[in-house]
Amino acid sequence: MAELSSRAIRGRLLSFLRAPQGVGDMQSYRHIEDGIVLVRGGRIDAVGPAEDMKQRLPPGVPVDHHADALILPGFIDPHIHYPQTQVIASYGAQLLEWLEKYTFVEEQKFADAAHAARNAEFFLDELARNGTTTACAFCTAHPGSAEALFAAAHERNVGLVAGNAVMNRNAPAGLLAPAATAIADSRDLIRRWHGTGRQRYAVTPRFAITSTEEQLEALGVLLKEFPGVLMQTHLDENINEIATIKRLFPDDPSYTAVYARLGLLGPRSLMGHCIHLTDAEVALLRDTQSVAVFCPTSNLFIGSGLFDYQRLKSAGVRIALATDVGGGTSYSMLRTAAEAYKVLQLQGQNFPALVAFDLMTRGNATALGLEGEIGAITPGAFADLIVLDARVTPAMAHRMDVARDLEEELFVLMTLGDDRAVRQTYIAGKPALKGRS
Repeated sequence: MAELSSRAIRGRLLSFLRAPQGVGDMQSYRHIEDGIVLVRGGRIDAVGPAEDMKQRLPPGVPVDHHADALILPGFIDPHIHYPQTQVIASYGAQLLEWLEKYTFVEEQKFADAAHAARNAEFFLDELARNGTTTACAFCTAHPGSAEALFAAAHERNVGLVAGNAVMNRNAPAGLLAPAATAIADSRDLIRRWHGTGRQRYAVTPRFAITSTEEQLEALGVLLKEFPGVLMQTHLDENINEIATIKRLFPDDPSYTAVYARLGLLGPRSLMGHCIHLTDAEVALLRDTQSVAVFCPTSNLFIGSGLFDYQRLKSAGVRIALATDVGGGTSYSMLRTAAEAYKVLQLQGQNFPALVAFDLMTRGNATALGLEGEIGAITPGAFADLIVLDARVTPAMAHRMDVARDLEEELFVLMTLGDDRAVRQTYIAGKPALKGRS
């Protein structure tokens, strides 16, 4: 694990206290125009205005001063596929064909431990470059893929959530495992990695199409055996997918009902996409406190449909925001938020910058059950921080010349920003980006 030390990080600090109610909700966040975060042992020891904090700094502690930039909690991506780093930007197919033509082909390569290890390092590098400090990642069906990712994340002290993709039908033989084998592999990974350092495990049925009822039921039992682990899968992403579910589970009234009956819904359940939900399915998600994960770039790229944010929010469903690389087209949560804005505009809905940045930090931390650990600049939390520069490109600088307030700056970042706007990423207080100030 990476060595931890003391450091002070100074700049314009922004951290959310609760979900914003809309534009202008200044009570939802804390903004310190010139603040200092003091880091000890990888966690935030103290935070406050620079004039107050300067008196508290230990002698000789290094101070990284980002006077003209915003410092926020690191972005959190609650739905991403680490084996799909070479699937991103694959042309011209909707979900089921896209899986067969591109994804399953690449994922079979992760049977090779060296291939898995190389891709794990690339994946973590790319997250850091885009300001993402925690992700909830799908691995492949090979236990070695999860092993490689956990080992690489642990070495860097990255707080990761990940799980072995479990499948026993409707996929190539190289990605299938009998129910008993897949459950044993998952149980072993949980025992060795869940709670090791900053690592967390997520029970991971890819989706109901690729698991028999027996396997899904066994995963539900596994969740009860280890109540602290998370669960991640896909739900109601594509019309043809839903039709296939109806053929495979003819006695269940809906796709969501399949997961509910087999014990896979709950407060730690992250359900990717949730586009084509019936009213009864919305009620099931709400009543079980499961999380609907909005993946806008993926939904647009694969042609799946438009996520109805306001409908789910009004119904009381918990919502998170994610990239879904490699169906998603960018590792950047800023680009993801920009596409979310457009998806909602098409439906006559708004997506204020305050809401977007809260979701990408505090909100997604809450969705993962990790509030207090990540997602806020507060004493006791891990010092996972990002430094954002809203003037990094000529177009952004030109626009910022007439920006009137913090909310406009945030909207410029989420509309025009990308990895270039990330000046530095700190993992447990340690700079993760070499060659950047």
